[in-house]
Amino acid sequence: MAGEWSGGWPDRWSGGWWCTGLRWPGEAPELGWRRGGDRRVSVLAYGTVLGFRALGERHCVGARGNVCPIAAVVPGRSTGGRCAACARLDRAHSVAADTMADDPRTYRVYLAWFGPGLVKVGITGEERGAARLREQGAVAFTWLGRGPLMAARRTEEVLRAALGVPDRIPYAGKRAVRGRLPGAGERADAVAELYGRATALEGRGWPETLERLPLEVVDQAEVFGLRETAAPVRSVRELVDGGVVAGRLVAAAGPDLHLAVAGRGGDGGGGVVVLDTRLITGWDLTAEAGSEVRVPLIDIDIDVGGGGVQGGLF
Repeated sequence: MAGEWSGGWPDRWSGGWWCTGLRWPGEAPELGWRRGGDRRVSVLAYGTVLGFRALGERHCVGARGNVCPIAAVVPGRSTGGRCAACARLDRAHSVAADTMADDPRTYRVYLAWFGPGLVKVGITGEERGAARLREQGAVAFTWLGRGPLMAARRTEEVLRAALGVPDRIPYAGKRAVRGRLPGAGERADAVAELYGRATALEGRGWPETLERLPLEVVDQAEVFGLRETAAPVRSVRELVDGGVVAGRLVAAAGPDLHLAVAGRGGDGGGGVVVLDTRLITGWDLTAEAGSEVRVPLIDIDIDVGGGGVQGGLF
């Protein structure tokens, strides 16, 4: 049975729900939930309140639509939310594993910009459109080319080596720059400059079966709600039994929800806290009212683009 509610989590659905993660099928983020055979989707809207309490222990979310056969307990800080066996199964069937050389689908190569100095090259299935870019939190991007999987993969490797750009950027780095983004024009210029460097490599390792696509910069800052929001200063390190995360949703990017929260007893602990929704999968969750966070936090280090120090319990 499938269903949907918009913004928040009504009391009539509270109790015993497991979050299956944050998705971006369109320009609004959606949290997936399951309880036994029931499936629900909450379409999130900026300005609404979202809150829940974690109960008990965190269990493996399984892989490829299958439940974990042993319901293994997994660490609270794991962003994968899977035991070792399920993680191997999930990885073995992913595009990144290069085990599907005969995949008949068309793939696209993209160039993504996450903030000053943070750019990457990647590939995604053409039928998915820009969903992959929203899932990664790319503030701006352009398509570079389209073609068979192995041609797209080869192009990705050529660009990484020739341009010195990675195929992965840690989320800690993305969070660190998200609160101090330059204007839309500067973002577009950065993507265009990278596109020019990439297309200059045609004929030098660029597969002939990859069709080059024209430059068309797509800016997603407004989709993410990043234009008018305050910079986040802390992020959730992990959930714990009885831990509460509740606040007003002001922005979202990739798997991250930006929640405006109040301090406790005037302790000055309010502000915008980032919740990586990959940390809440596998927990038994119940609805929680209010606007506070009572789980371990870490400070977002805006100077080094990652890392952080223990921020204590709030």
